[in-house]
Order: sequence, then structure tokens, then C-alpha cells
Amino acid sequence: MFEARFETGETLIKIVDAMKELVEDCNIDCSTTGMSMQAMDQSHVSLVALMLQKEFFGSFRCDRSISLGLNLLSFSKILKCASKEDAITLKAEDGGDVLTLMFESKDGSRVSEFEMKLMDIDSEHLGIPETEYKAVVTMPSGEFQRIVRDLGIIGDTVGIGCEKDGVRFSVTGDLGSGNVVLKQNTSADKPDLATLIELEEPVELSFALRYLSLFTKATGLSPQASLSMSPEVPLVVEYKIDDETASYLRYYLAPKVDEDEDAAE
Repeated sequence: MFEARFETGETLIKIVDAMKELVEDCNIDCSTTGMSMQAMDQSHVSLVALMLQKEFFGSFRCDRSISLGLNLLSFSKILKCASKEDAITLKAEDGGDVLTLMFESKDGSRVSEFEMKLMDIDSEHLGIPETEYKAVVTMPSGEFQRIVRDLGIIGDTVGIGCEKDGVRFSVTGDLGSGNVVLKQNTSADKPDLATLIELEEPVELSFALRYLSLFTKATGLSPQASLSMSPEVPLVVEYKIDDETASYLRYYLAPKVDEDEDAAE
């Protein structure tokens, strides 16, 4: 038997909305420690990883490990039947073929129940290697969203360069070029507005703005986003869903390789 209760259903709705345009079908793995998911996007350029620790939930029970095969677009449609303030409980029987969703209004006056057919999805669990990143930038998630949106008007590839005193986002396209520089800024009275840079060595990599734009759909989950970079390894964009329980949504994106360098090799 599996049962997990989101005291505020809005969080689950935001999580699914932040994943559904990248990942169509996925297995949500449930165990005694919580719920997790790893899936590549259809073009195998990016990877999405979700971790919700059991302490994150209002109540959590998982007698034995099970995988819930879900179509995220269908899941999202059913979640639209819930109000943002509703508590949402997910239930599944061991070996069952449906996921039960129960929506309960704040005052308990309305309870809705839906069943969603589970899918049998054949997917391998990808081992993400532990990486020591040369540069980690923590910044307001709304600022990251705005930069990605603004630079997307100019071109389709963004260069992200980290140095000790700041991080530079640059783009060149048919319209022209654009640069945004964020200086390191420790805002003591409003830590959510701080921009912090942990740097072992300067790093500069290029990424597809289309994917970064899809990642920023998670902006509502966390006031801050962190960008972890090292040469020749995927960028990690992390949104902490809950600091206390180390629950998060992470996106991995391979850097773009300079075609001129390829030709030279």
C-alpha cells in the first residue's frame, strides 16, 4: 500500500506543470524514504530529477517499493480538478493498476476522488555521477526566468560565464546581441534576493535557451535557483522545493559544443 498526502496541493500541481513539457511518460518511484523520478526528455538532451523526501509530506506510507507509470499530461489534467488550497492524497495498492487521487477542501466540506490508469513504462534508471562543480551560482529564480526570457528574444543559444565577482549571460542572434551581468550580492535582510557565487575556477559554457526556458517553469516552486557548472559536463539547474527535507527538482542540460572546434578536431 502506498499513500502520500500533500497538505497544499498547489505544490504538486506546480511540480507536474514544471515537468510535463519535457517528460511525457515517466515512472514515479515510491519507497520507504519518499518519492523520486528521473527521466530524459524525448530528444535526450536534458534530464529531469525529482526528489520528495517522506518528511516533506503531511503523511506518508509505502509498505514496499513500487513504480507508478504516469502520463504527465493526463496527470496534469486530473490535477486541474483540484483547487490550489486543496489537500491532495495519492494512493495505490501493491500490484494495482490505478492511482487514486483524493482532493479535500480546506474546511473539509468537499472531497473529490478520481482514479487514473497506470502505465507499464519500460525505463532504465540513469546513474547520475557525483560531480564536484567548478562554479555554483545561487540567484533569485524570478531573475533567472527574466534573463532567459529576455535573451530568448535575441537568439537561441546563451553563453553563461562565471567569474569571481559575477555571472554573465550573453547571446548573439539575427537581431543583434545582448548581455546581462549579475554581480555577487549578499542581501542579509532579504536572503531570497541574494546572488551568491562559489567559484573554484572561471567557467564559460553555452546552452540552448529553449531548454532553459522550459526549466524556468519551476520558478514558482522556489524563491531561488542554483546553477552548477563545470567544463564538459551538464549544467544542473536546481529548485529546492523544501530546504528542511532536502526535497528538490533538478534539470540537467548538456552544453552546446562549438561547431568550429569540432571541425578543427
